Amino acid sequence: MKQKSTVSSSRRKSRKAYFTAPSHIRRKLMSAPLSKDLRAKYNVRSLPIRRDDEVIICRGHFHDREGKVTTVYRKKWRIHIELVAHVFVAAFAVRVP
Repeated sequence: MKQKSTVSSSRRKSRKAYFTAPSHIRRKLMSAPLSKDLRAKYNVRSLPIRRDDEVIICRGHFHDREGKVTTVYRKKWRIHIELVAHVFVAAFAVRVP
């Protein structure tokens, strides 16, 4: 049963709404769950990610690393984290989103 009559349950329409969402809605979509102690402190399960937040990477090549968020690039759905970079042989580093 549908929860809201104004929101479509169609896969095609919901994907279009997700990928063409404006910046103020992407802010909410780019949320992250809180740790157990912060969840108990603020009585909230997840919050939108902001600059200077402390995060733990859970997926991908850099998983189990902690760092501070340096950039939240909503247009490209990217989050740049301090000290997470790909270092090349020529001794220059590129930030990995």
